[in-house]
Amino acid sequence: MNDLFVTILEKFIAAAAIRLSDDVMARIAQMRENEDSQLQKAIYDSYFENLKMALEQKKPCCQDTGILQFYIKAGTKFPFLDITKDAITEAVRRATVSVPLRPNAVNFFDAHNTNDNTGERCPWIDWEIVPSCDEMEIILYFSGAGCSLPGQAKVFKPSDGIEAVVPFVFDVVTGLGVNACPPLLVGVGLGHNIENAASLSKKAILRQIGTCHPHPKGAELEKLLLNELDNIGMGAQGLPGRQAVMGVHVESSARHTATRACAVNVSCYMMRRGILRLKSDLSYELPSYRDVSL
Repeated sequence: MNDLFVTILEKFIAAAAIRLSDDVMARIAQMRENEDSQLQKAIYDSYFENLKMALEQKKPCCQDTGILQFYIKAGTKFPFLDITKDAITEAVRRATVSVPLRPNAVNFFDAHNTNDNTGERCPWIDWEIVPSCDEMEIILYFSGAGCSLPGQAKVFKPSDGIEAVVPFVFDVVTGLGVNACPPLLVGVGLGHNIENAASLSKKAILRQIGTCHPHPKGAELEKLLLNELDNIGMGAQGLPGRQAVMGVHVESSARHTATRACAVNVSCYMMRRGILRLKSDLSYELPSYRDVSL
């Protein structure tokens, strides 16, 4: 095990647990200014006060530090590729104590909390292999219970058309979205079956806020859903307001001729998503945060 690699990962976990990424901070600040309700402005002010205290005290900005999920783009020539899984697992164990993180990992059938946020396929690691590359990008997402509870997926018949997606997304957000501390970031995955769409919906959440789907119709769907969801009358913390969502991101793949799958994942305003880019000598960049070093 390379101790420097583990230490960098441990400090990265701490940074992502304590602070929100720059794009999320900018978005919720903008939403605070857009609100004309004094109640809504007061809720946003409490959000920022909480985030300020987390930085000052160097403690997680939300008590539910969730299940840690790592989305990795791994260069085939990255020299530490063989030990990456073990290094991440050890870093999570250490960070559980040093940050600290709330122990959330419960093995499914014996209902045993491991008390170190590792366990059966935990932390969750999603791999994407990048040929002829000696670097690695790691996106860390803290998947809390409130954000996980609303997630749903469904496979439609092709004849239902893309129009079927809109009421399905609305049902998810209006039915269970309040569990996730609005305003929400809504990820929509469109593909050919349940697991494909679900994976895409989570990766949609990981996208930088303000980016658009590359296809014009995908971007149009994002804009439609954003505008209409903001008209449901829900604001921060599910109370009356004009902005239910921070954004709607759609990710898509080719589908089977006879299926049209859709999945929805949401994140709360406490969107803890950090990005770490490692070079072959373990020097690094943190594109999600300005002026932060590990």
